[in-house]
Amino acid sequence: MLWFQGNSMQLTKCSFGLFLRNFSASRTTLPVLTLFTKDPCPLCEEAKEVLKPYKNRFILQEVDITLPENSAWYERYKFDIPVFHLNGRFLMMHRVNTSKLEKQLLKLEQQSAGG
Repeated sequence: MLWFQGNSMQLTKCSFGLFLRNFSASRTTLPVLTLFTKDPCPLCEEAKEVLKPYKNRFILQEVDITLPENSAWYERYKFDIPVFHLNGRFLMMHRVNTSKLEKQLLKLEQQSAGG
């Protein structure tokens, strides 16, 4: 019985530690992945499908480059969509490079964790 209580206490510590980590992670600001797109854009739709496994690690913000207020982005990216910026910095274009995305997300997650 004593042994069981000891293991239960250890399990409780681990579970509480995971809870705290998840709680603090949820309180940190997620990075913003901006997708420059237009309608229609089959490559953009394909890219969003590729991004689905990562959806809890960033906030996806879509910018329609055909809107008048986005004319500067239209002039810059009209032949290159989809284009992705991560936290305001260019990341990739045409297709999702998952290894590049993973590397940058890990880097940001480590920075926000203080390591």
